[in-house]
Amino acid sequence: MTRVYLIRHGETEGADSRRYKGHIDVPLSENGIEQIKRVAEYIDKEGSKWLMVAQNISRLNNIEQSLSNIKQTMLSAVYCSDLSRAIMSAEIIAAPFGLKPVTVKGLKERSFGVWEGMSFDEIKEKWPDAFNAWAADPLKFSPMDGESTIEVRDRVIKAFEEIMKNHNGQNIAIVSHGGVIRVLLCEMLGMPLENIFRIEQSFAALNVIEMWDYPVVKLINFIA
Repeated sequence: MTRVYLIRHGETEGADSRRYKGHIDVPLSENGIEQIKRVAEYIDKEGSKWLMVAQNISRLNNIEQSLSNIKQTMLSAVYCSDLSRAIMSAEIIAAPFGLKPVTVKGLKERSFGVWEGMSFDEIKEKWPDAFNAWAADPLKFSPMDGESTIEVRDRVIKAFEEIMKNHNGQNIAIVSHGGVIRVLLCEMLGMPLENIFRIEQSFAALNVIEMWDYPVVKLINFIA
């Protein structure tokens, strides 16, 4: 079984005004850093619990069995988008495990085209019909001059599958963005993509997926 900790980056500077950041490189706020630190602590504690189980197994069996279980409990790798808010979040997640995040361009947030940097209210005022159509059916409609949901899905799933090829039976973390994570969760759950906005993704949200013969979603939008 492969366990994937799927994490949205922490709160960004200026997050109090709801804006589409997309490809704009916005840093974490101080609160965002603290949010991600709590996620890192949670994952570390989860690993520690399994480490204790492994140590107990070693007493009943042998050291080889113990080492095998210990290896499975630790994060083998941390991947992230190439935007600074995801990179900084991934560095915080990776630190307790002595890892360095690997950036993957395919995990980048959706491009929102001409809407990037604009608040929801600004867009609704300038393009009310387009915004309402997008909110009602994000599969059929797309941000103006931005990526379509299908385009995002294709690159995100390709990046995810490439990552998974290298970590069979291991625990890994992927730090990305709200739109990317919604698409991945829809894919794992077999949900229609037009329903992506039915999945909430708060800043620093933790989602857990276990990959068996098929994916099992164990946790969604958990706040540490």
